[in-house]
Amino acid sequence: MLYYVNLPKTCFHFIELLYICAMDWLKYLFVWLSRFNHSRGFGIQSPSDYWFVRYVINEHWPYYQYEELGRKDDWLTRKLGRLYFRLTNWRQPTVIESDGYRDYMQAGCKQAVFGKSSEMVRMTLDGDYRHHLSSIYNKVMDDSILIVEGISRDTDFWQELREDERVRVTFDLYYCGIVLFDKKRHKQNYIINF
Repeated sequence: MLYYVNLPKTCFHFIELLYICAMDWLKYLFVWLSRFNHSRGFGIQSPSDYWFVRYVINEHWPYYQYEELGRKDDWLTRKLGRLYFRLTNWRQPTVIESDGYRDYMQAGCKQAVFGKSSEMVRMTLDGDYRHHLSSIYNKVMDDSILIVEGISRDTDFWQELREDERVRVTFDLYYCGIVLFDKKRHKQNYIINF
């Protein structure tokens, strides 16, 4: 004999939300495990790149602004925001080109202003991003940083970006990519467990 339980709709919504959270957690765990051998700078021979991975990308010590930033953000927004905070804190740009994460970036570099920039550019893979990238290429300098968010959505675009002769060093963090243009450096592509 089968018994049917009459559950309220809120219970079904809770179960659905629980399922979505569990699937997000499993995806995060799968990505982390597949990149495990790329964590904490293992295999990086360049001292400057190793330092960058250890103390900017994967820094786990709490910074002075972490308590105030992103209290109500989801985990990925907070994780990327803290990375952008550490990047601006490390580079100290005067002008930042970004349409999001302004609180995090402004906290990392108080004197920075937002506008068209060649020092630090954050772009997402929305709209006509290929045209936007060509305009960025026209103004990059050796100390420019390009942050490309959502590289897992268009892996062909990320591959083309990595292979471009103007690009020197790339860091694939799965959720975003960091591109450096310093011509004095050898071409290198890193996959980092972030």
